[in-house]
Amino acid sequence: MYAIIKNGGKQYKVHEGDYLNLDKMSLEPKSTIEISEVLAVNANGEMRVGTPFVAGAKVEAEVVVEGKDKKVITFKKRRRKDSKRKRGFRREFTRVKITKIAA
Repeated sequence: MYAIIKNGGKQYKVHEGDYLNLDKMSLEPKSTIEISEVLAVNANGEMRVGTPFVAGAKVEAEVVVEGKDKKVITFKKRRRKDSKRKRGFRREFTRVKITKIAA
């Protein structure tokens, strides 16, 4: 059984027991969240696709930890003297464990 969920403008394919890095949600570890924006569910070989969401379907997840990704460096260099720009960015995330898919 798997589901395709929408979170933060992105889509994720999840199974029960999967770990997933979502955009930061400022939640305490060990708390549970319920994601109701389920785009599609495959249960027992039967595929249900929503318009845009599947009615009555939800995914429950447990917050594991909040953290930051590795630094991504953006570097732009132009062909003039001292014409360059370097920036770094670390995305904050919330890691969750998918505990239940209800269809």
